[in-house]
Amino acid sequence: MHATPSPPGRALRRLGPALGAAGAVLALWYLLARSGAVAPGLLPTPGETAAALVDSARSGILAADLGASLARAGQGFALGALAGSALGFATGHLPRLSAAVAPVISFLRPIPAIALVPLATAWFGIGETAKRLLIAYAVLLAVWLYVHDGVSRVPASHLRAARSLGAPLHRRFTEVLLPAAAPALLAALRYGASVALLALVAAELGGADSGLAYRLQVDGQFLRVDRMFAGLLVLGLLGVAVDLVLATVGRRFVHWSAS
Repeated sequence: MHATPSPPGRALRRLGPALGAAGAVLALWYLLARSGAVAPGLLPTPGETAAALVDSARSGILAADLGASLARAGQGFALGALAGSALGFATGHLPRLSAAVAPVISFLRPIPAIALVPLATAWFGIGETAKRLLIAYAVLLAVWLYVHDGVSRVPASHLRAARSLGAPLHRRFTEVLLPAAAPALLAALRYGASVALLALVAAELGGADSGLAYRLQVDGQFLRVDRMFAGLLVLGLLGVAVDLVLATVGRRFVHWSAS
């Protein structure tokens, strides 16, 4: 009989592959930085990057930039996810509305948020409104696609059966359509969160005095590559953390999803 692994043992078994991959990447990074293949000063070692990150944290710059970026990305994500989800449910359930709206969104989707930075700045100035709307724009298009596809795949027979049993519209939505499309909605939110971070970079490069992407631009002007790597590391870790939170919440409330 095999002994049941303890909770720490199970966690280590799940995290083992990821930790091994991270260790391999760090080792390759260190060897490449020390090999001389890249000009000195242009590729810091993991230790030098960590030192720059600690220095930024001690000075308070990291906290200020992280707070500003989280506020922008969070508000833009919330607005875009709400609008994209509502529109996705509407177009996925109503074919005539889909026929009218889908071509417009298909036209807008190839236009990246960074291409709209000058226009948003001209319309709304360099304040926070333009940045939030740029992020919301990118998130809306991403979330709409997933939600629309998920809702359109819900069998019409399920809705007809619920209607034939006398279920009113709100119950058909909450008890049939929403649960069936919930896995797609969860995938949409996870993807939309990553898109929000991508759009955040474009928004902050368009004119800001704080934020993670703003700091990357400033550090790049002074060739502080160690600080640039530290900023990229924070952006990557932030994306992983947000995705883990959404995945955990999704498993809690959408337990029938494999995501």
